[in-house]
Amino acid sequence: MERSRVIIGIHGLANKPPADEKTRWWKEAIAEGLSRNEGVADPRFAFEFVYWADLRYDAPLTKDENREPYRPYDGIGPMTGGDEAPALTAKEVLAPVYAGIDIVEEVTGITPVDDVILESRFDDLWHYHAEQSFARAVRRRLIERLEAFRDHRILLVAHSMGSVIAYDALMQLEQEDSSVKVEHLVTAAAPLGLAKVKLKFEAEHGALRVPNNVLAWTNLTDSNDIVSIMGKLETDYGPNNAGMRVADRRVVNAYLRPDATSNHHKSYGYLRTPEFSRVACGYVDPPFVPSKPQTASTCMSNAVEFKRT
Repeated sequence: MERSRVIIGIHGLANKPPADEKTRWWKEAIAEGLSRNEGVADPRFAFEFVYWADLRYDAPLTKDENREPYRPYDGIGPMTGGDEAPALTAKEVLAPVYAGIDIVEEVTGITPVDDVILESRFDDLWHYHAEQSFARAVRRRLIERLEAFRDHRILLVAHSMGSVIAYDALMQLEQEDSSVKVEHLVTAAAPLGLAKVKLKFEAEHGALRVPNNVLAWTNLTDSNDIVSIMGKLETDYGPNNAGMRVADRRVVNAYLRPDATSNHHKSYGYLRTPEFSRVACGYVDPPFVPSKPQTASTCMSNAVEFKRT
């Protein structure tokens, strides 16, 4: 008997709008991508959202405070894919420079560059590493949601700092309850390549690798997203016991604020990319049968891969 499917999302850095609004916007962004990129006229899927901003902030963002709401893209048709991105971006020019710094920081265990980045840009992540009670509370919210859907085929989508929480929670679950499995983990805009983050992981969980309770891991990064400055993770994170490796995918995050300025880090932009939609189409209920041959091949091959694992 086919198991039920569910998409579980967890947000990233900074304060957020109210939980019900943020949940609705994530689901609408995923649905928009499925419709435009995969041709699903009325995408229906079970969706759960892990909201943790209330553990750090006294009140959610009001409508006036929120500069980056969800809004559907203009136009029709598929969004731009990662294979259509510019050949070289500013971030990609800087990445080799950071790579050298990253090696030095990992070897010495002294991370002055990452400390500045975390304190100035990733304040929540800094507190997550410094305050154990906060870290435990955030992880527990995700773990409890995963445990509640243990009998489902789970697509876990972790954005930004959510990817750090997801890795920690999955490694913890691997030890506490190995019966909980995530069929597909998607990390988007993940700061998992930062030396500081990797050193924290290694100190708590051992060698960097794909968690054994993950059957597939896709990492999405926009070349202009400074948060995921290291981009590819496949060289940092080894395979799990089943031989599963990280699959890095370049994407184009075309999110625009209401004032028409871009934010290549925004979750809604990642959730509407063709690369994410190809994964998400395997979790539409009832099962989606694409009408376009080129789309059908990717969706159907994904479904076959999931069943094989």
